[in-house]
Amino acid sequence: MAAVAIMTAMSAQAQSGYEDIKHEIGISYGALSNSTWMSMGEDLGTIMGSLGHVTYNDGSIFGALGVEYFYHVSPLIGVGAIATYTRETKDIFYRDVKCGEAENTYISLLPAVKIDWLRKKYFGMYSKAAVGVTLTSKKEDYTDDSSKDISEDNVDFNWQASLIGLEAGSPNLRCYFEFGVGEQGIFVGGVRFKF
Repeated sequence: MAAVAIMTAMSAQAQSGYEDIKHEIGISYGALSNSTWMSMGEDLGTIMGSLGHVTYNDGSIFGALGVEYFYHVSPLIGVGAIATYTRETKDIFYRDVKCGEAENTYISLLPAVKIDWLRKKYFGMYSKAAVGVTLTSKKEDYTDDSSKDISEDNVDFNWQASLIGLEAGSPNLRCYFEFGVGEQGIFVGGVRFKF
């Protein structure tokens, strides 16, 4: 059944003339990325390890801001890469007294594959998967004791799996929304330019 659906979609695309578009560049913003979940888990571990004396409050998260490029080797399959940026800042408290500030930055590069299940002139449906690495930079600056300051960089494995993506607009400029899980987030929205 899947093969019949793919062949039908490819046949419809061949008749539309839309198959000539090979390149896609997208800009997106996502919520609840892998990095956000990992940071919340680390904070919880620190709080539990200090018997609740250390807490993190007044935090703000920017990201995940993403840029992606795909080249279509066929009307069905696009190959490319996704780059994301996430930044988190928060205050560190010890026994309810502010004692420092923390900042985490996550920059990811993920080679990716996109499968266009439905590729029409003004509408499309797709899935995508990406696997790569994230450069994580963590800093904690303490106002009461600089010897406790932390500055470390790590490279970690990361990924994105967008189960369903919807895009709509003109043949060359479209808005899109994705639902999935990974470094771009669970909910991802953006704008894509095709040429």
